Amino acid sequence: MTIRRLPPETVNRIAAGEVVERPASAVKELVENALDAGARRITVQVEGGGLSRILVEDDGAGLTPDELLLAVERHATSKLAPDAAGDYDLLDIATLGFRGEALPSIGSVARLTLTSRARGAAEAWSLTVEGGAVGRPAPAAFPGPHGARVEVRDLFYATPARLKFMKSERAESQAISEEMKRQAMAHEAVAFSLEIDGRAILRLPAEAPGPEGRLARLSAILGRDFAENALAVDHEREGVRLTGYAGLPTLNRGTASHQHLFVNGRPVRDRLLQGALRGAYADFLARDRHPVTALYLEVDSHAVDVNVHPAKAEVRFRDPALVRGLVVGGLRHALAGAAHRSASTHSDAALAALRPEGLRPEGWRPEGWRPGPSPEGFSAWRMGGWNPAPGSGRSAVLPGLEALSARAEPGPGLSEPGAAYDPRGPAPGAPDPLDQPLGAARAQVHATYIIAQTRDGLVVVDQHAAHERLVYERMKAQLDAGGVARQALLLPEVVELDPAEAERVAARAGELETLGLVVESFGPGAILVRETPALLGETDVPGLIRDIADDLAETGQALSLRERLQEVCSTLACHGSVRAGRRLTAPEMDALLREMEATPNSGQCNHGRPTWVELKLSDIERLFGRR
Repeated sequence: MTIRRLPPETVNRIAAGEVVERPASAVKELVENALDAGARRITVQVEGGGLSRILVEDDGAGLTPDELLLAVERHATSKLAPDAAGDYDLLDIATLGFRGEALPSIGSVARLTLTSRARGAAEAWSLTVEGGAVGRPAPAAFPGPHGARVEVRDLFYATPARLKFMKSERAESQAISEEMKRQAMAHEAVAFSLEIDGRAILRLPAEAPGPEGRLARLSAILGRDFAENALAVDHEREGVRLTGYAGLPTLNRGTASHQHLFVNGRPVRDRLLQGALRGAYADFLARDRHPVTALYLEVDSHAVDVNVHPAKAEVRFRDPALVRGLVVGGLRHALAGAAHRSASTHSDAALAALRPEGLRPEGWRPEGWRPGPSPEGFSAWRMGGWNPAPGSGRSAVLPGLEALSARAEPGPGLSEPGAAYDPRGPAPGAPDPLDQPLGAARAQVHATYIIAQTRDGLVVVDQHAAHERLVYERMKAQLDAGGVARQALLLPEVVELDPAEAERVAARAGELETLGLVVESFGPGAILVRETPALLGETDVPGLIRDIADDLAETGQALSLRERLQEVCSTLACHGSVRAGRRLTAPEMDALLREMEATPNSGQCNHGRPTWVELKLSDIERLFGRR
């Protein structure tokens, strides 16, 4: 078989398949170029899902005519510079782009027009590239004092086969919108706007650099609910810093698409970081629920390799254990600081359900209802247009209105139902329960829910879910203090694995032993299991070892074993907690509320559902038209 040297045009089209997979990839590359050029305003217009037209405008540094020609040559870039010895350090990368492939790749499969005015230049210049054929720079009009305007038409017209693999225009437009949101979340100090087929999709003004501006940008993209239910994260270890915001466990989703991770300002998809995120929330969420997060990792450029894939969406860390430990530790610290907080979205949903339109079907009318006065008011009444129903005046007495309540609950100053109220309130020196975060228990309804009163509202507590979390936290503390009890296998079991998998499991023998699993290497491609956690009882040992091997390969953590132990503890806590249907006394209800306030993570049960919902007095008054 003859070996041939391919022409540059064919090489460019092959390379374009890696760099420009779809229209969203082209938008990503062009936006990153604008950010690297120091832009503070980026405008993107898209037509036909990005296949017909993409326009990216910025107010960055701009390009000279000579730089325009270099910009469309493969592996020509302004983002790498040689050191004193003339060497290029591919680990010292402080920009988003550096490979010099984006523009030539786009120009080889589309009709590309570059228009730019360099900072301080009097004239603007334009350059066209069609299917890899480069034109000559020519003077052109440009509205701003400096910046660039990149227009891409007929994407993939030079590679018709690629067009067959594109999704619908709607799907491609959605992918572009998601890419723009990720870039906007990474750079809050830059203004972003996006138009798709003439419709404004994003209008994000520049925010002040720093945590407040970042939270404002996240709120504009992820919604007000995220800002109200997000925990600030700021953790540093050995020169690596983790910042950002993590949603409360009760603010969760059915997919992991709401988990946003950034490394040195670059949106990434990293299995190690996603595994660390899953491990940090493992105590709070069921396996099919996912948290909402936006986490930013700042690490020295020499400690992370971004030159892993042409799309630059994957990274590799020099010390993955350090990064994983930082993410897990930082998130757990933030979640522990949440104490008994629960997402406000559940309170909003409860209020929506309590509104009359949420309780009554359309067209509902009370018995004996008659329409009120017509718009003509008093004159209509005089002419017989409206008459009140008989017995509906102030003198009418509803049956039972003046009778005593059937039941009075004991509360502060009350001893037994029906006892007289003590105006002196709590004993001298004792804190008033109304001033506690979860208030004073007033009643139990349906033998399941506790109604508590606070100074400015009321709290509804699910007694079973709340007590289940309290028991679970106590069990975890006991396990941490005394270790995980182990049971020896009568006959040690040999589990055969791939040699690489067996080596990974054997290397973590010490960590697994702290979790109650004693293993050792048994030759190449085999693991000998001597003891298992007593909590698991009779378990599928080979299946457990294989799951651990998969977790170690994917995330570097033995999540399967941890989750199984947590699942057992959760089941035991469920069976050992106060059941729904059990009637509680007032002291028992108050004791449960006080323990919830003192226990971390008591705002959600072991499956991520809320244990309590708060309704503010102002919201209740609005329900009844008092405000």
